[in-house]
Amino acid sequence: MAHSLESLVIRHTRRLPVPEGPAGEGAAAARQFDAVLTSVGFKLSAELLERLSGLSGAAVVHLAERTLPIVSEMVGDHVPHNAYFIDFPANVPDTEEFWARCVAEALGDDTSRESVLTQLAHGVLDLLSLPTYGRYQHTYEEMLAAQDELIAAAGDRVTVLHLGRDLDGELTDLYLALAGSTTPLGEDHLRDLKVLAERCAHGPQPESIPVRENRAVVNEARLGVGAGLLLDTVTDVLRLACALSGGDVTLQEPTRFRKLSRPVRRGLLAGLDAVVAANPAKLADVHAHREPFKRLGERLHPHEYPRWPHAADVFAVARGEKEARSFGSRLEQLLDDFDVPGAVKLLKSAPGRLFRALDLLLRIAADQEERDAVVAAAVEVAPEVSGRVVLSVREHFHNRERETDEPRIFVNRRGRAWAAPDVRPAIPAADRDRLIAALDAETRRRLPAPGRLLVDPDVLDVALPLSGRATAAGFGVLPRGSVSEIDGERLRFFVYWKETGERTDYDLSALLLHSDYSTDSWLSYTALTAVGGEHSGDVTEAPDGASEFIELSLDRVRGTFVVPQVNIYAGESFEEVEESFFGFMLRDGEQKGRPFEPRTVRMKSELRGTGRVALPLVFRRGDDGRWRAKWLHLHLKGLSYANRVEENQVSVSKVVRALVEREQLTVGYLIDVMSRDTTAMDLWDGGPVPDEPVTYIGLERPEGLHPDSRVVTLENLRDLIPG
Repeated sequence: MAHSLESLVIRHTRRLPVPEGPAGEGAAAARQFDAVLTSVGFKLSAELLERLSGLSGAAVVHLAERTLPIVSEMVGDHVPHNAYFIDFPANVPDTEEFWARCVAEALGDDTSRESVLTQLAHGVLDLLSLPTYGRYQHTYEEMLAAQDELIAAAGDRVTVLHLGRDLDGELTDLYLALAGSTTPLGEDHLRDLKVLAERCAHGPQPESIPVRENRAVVNEARLGVGAGLLLDTVTDVLRLACALSGGDVTLQEPTRFRKLSRPVRRGLLAGLDAVVAANPAKLADVHAHREPFKRLGERLHPHEYPRWPHAADVFAVARGEKEARSFGSRLEQLLDDFDVPGAVKLLKSAPGRLFRALDLLLRIAADQEERDAVVAAAVEVAPEVSGRVVLSVREHFHNRERETDEPRIFVNRRGRAWAAPDVRPAIPAADRDRLIAALDAETRRRLPAPGRLLVDPDVLDVALPLSGRATAAGFGVLPRGSVSEIDGERLRFFVYWKETGERTDYDLSALLLHSDYSTDSWLSYTALTAVGGEHSGDVTEAPDGASEFIELSLDRVRGTFVVPQVNIYAGESFEEVEESFFGFMLRDGEQKGRPFEPRTVRMKSELRGTGRVALPLVFRRGDDGRWRAKWLHLHLKGLSYANRVEENQVSVSKVVRALVEREQLTVGYLIDVMSRDTTAMDLWDGGPVPDEPVTYIGLERPEGLHPDSRVVTLENLRDLIPG
């Protein structure tokens, strides 16, 4: 268990908890540990190396044995990555030539000859019927032996592991950071929070838990140890019930409620009763989730507990036996009547909902007087709205300012995306500008004085992480809409998957688009080579795991955009496979090396989502000739079978265009607001850092920062979002 907890700390903080062990002469072992880490693109900080050198050699070796599997898994090096073509990217054949070779080999095989002849006579051939197609024809070890060693280059990735506190201290800090996050966490972070909450239930707690899903996870742990529950709506109780049943605390997916013990039933009913007794109007919240409440009532048996009559009222409302007019129905009636003043008056009691309705209210307002009232109400309630909603609305109105014919993109909580024409009428510029100015002022009011700012320029174009659901779990992954420089001559994508039980075929492809988003060409199992690129070959099953690769020489690529994608051709979904992830590597011209080299990995993200086509990111060539990545984290619904890049190129192009042309609020925006007129700011050039405490904001923590510095990196970027 301690090893898995160490993994949590390392993954989330890039810190190694202070090792415990006898003092000794561990310098040699520490240097060896550092050298092995280098092979997967990591290294020990000078401070950590010094600390390890003072331990016994045995203690250092024990720590290394625990740490190396963790960092290897972070970049995808914990599994063997074989390639169908043994010497990829060299000698990749033309597609038709390769298929003809497979047919010839099948005709020479007594077991397959008759079947192939019959298929050829009918003019249709199933590639999967060919014995040598889609299945590795060599072992992983044979592939390694055929590859040249990687030549080290200055551009290889180096991720520094820093010295941390003791394990308990690190876990407590991580728990407080996740539980108290001002933005929703992704699914993987929520699972980590569950582990931490159970361990830290008796320890220090965050001052507030503003995100409801986080509160449900923490309440589950508190219920288990008999601590008081944090409840202020009936929906809080419903989310807790979902957590107790292993369901979806976001309430986006239906939960099958388990049979609950009598103490747990009493705890939930008492919580419901207290919420409604304190504010009977909270009964109206039941309407948003009537069906789940009805099913929960069947498990809780409220009729057995007459001492909690208000809890019974909740389920009576869900069954339609008791009336409680909902806020939504009252608002809907006002909007149907185009009663903007009435809607504004009602919405001022729900500031967050007012902010989400601002665009609609400004569009349906009858005159300038009504629009003035809308803007005035927004300014009045702004201090009561969460920081992430303030920033989300600011980003929304910034994009409404741009007069374009670009499609509008829609993305649900699971990353499923679709694009549609934007038919909304324009909003008067003066009203929009007043709102933007007010939102900037509100953001500035909330941000703490950072003191001296030290900023890594690479972080300026990173999109603000307004939701953890806009970022896939993984290594080196940036929030949706972020832009990052691509510094390398050769770009290599990889996908790995391992099926659970059913034959599963994932296809790595890359769509190459012109500047107008029309198709130039693609790389896939049907097009193994294209100008500037090679595909490693189609693998059609993965009982022991399988990998596919695409390599591009960026100076030879035609067009403006490269869109890697993972298509599910057959078998298990991204949610059902045992494991699946995507990533990319960067190499200089003649580095050679194996198809997968961990120290060249720049990003590795887990593939999870309900769609059948995954779009992790898009690469764009700028007017200056340099390539940049824009992060997508999107899924398309796709087909239930046989998704191919040829068939989805139009839908992919529409979605990519909609997101590429959208402008996100970035860390650079927040730094500008934070530092305006009051703060000294320096851009860090990779050299020595100041001796004094600073607020450092960057992708990774530099060595040598003053211990009293505030450090914000990719792992805790959400801390920038004000509450």
